[in-house]
Amino acid sequence: MKIEQHQHYSAHLNREMFFKTYGHSGKPMVVFPSSGGRYYEYEDFGMIEACRGFIQSGAIQVFTPDSVDYESWLNQNASPHDKGQMHNRYDRYIVEEFIPTVKHLSGYQGAMIATGCSMGGYHAMNFYLRHPDVFDTTIALSGIYDARFFVGDYGSDIGVYENSPTDYLWNLYDPWFLDKYRRGNIIVCTGQGAWEEPSIEDTRKLEAAFLAKQIPAFVDYWGYDVNHDWPWWRIQIVYFLNILQEKGVI
Repeated sequence: MKIEQHQHYSAHLNREMFFKTYGHSGKPMVVFPSSGGRYYEYEDFGMIEACRGFIQSGAIQVFTPDSVDYESWLNQNASPHDKGQMHNRYDRYIVEEFIPTVKHLSGYQGAMIATGCSMGGYHAMNFYLRHPDVFDTTIALSGIYDARFFVGDYGSDIGVYENSPTDYLWNLYDPWFLDKYRRGNIIVCTGQGAWEEPSIEDTRKLEAAFLAKQIPAFVDYWGYDVNHDWPWWRIQIVYFLNILQEKGVI
């Protein structure tokens, strides 16, 4: 398997940002780290090995950007407003700096897959919903989709609201977005075992919004023995990539 480590300067974040790439061809799959995780955790926790067959066959290439979670949603010393603003800087980095780099390295110019586990599941869903022209597929595993989990009551702060899918989806009527969602591939999964309670609650909120907006989504609740942990996420990612392959998405 072809594996490379890269770094590039982000003008939006005013720093060098690191990422790794896995594979030689195929639809790019952008993997967002879990809570406060780094760009190498997907490999460290065996997720790359789990995806090996899809990578080596050229069905997908995997790109793992770094996060700034400890400066945004997980920053205990920041106000909700500042957390939202920092995340929006990260949003601009991903869309305006990282994605063009992915296109350059991969030679792939189409829409991509966004995925992640736990907080990475939140990022995967939020980036997909905010940028359905960049991502046409999301696999969100055990995510949290209500920004109140990170900031508490945020009042009317727009920087938080626009990053809280269970809020903004209900008020979204723009056909530019809705038509893309309805043509896209939305996969949301959570276990029902240990440590999954917040994800179950938010997955149900998200499912209700999708139903109300007539947005097709595969919302999958796994068993009561399925915990919020990497061994299950390794199984889930293979399961859902197989489904996407059967559909011809990858």
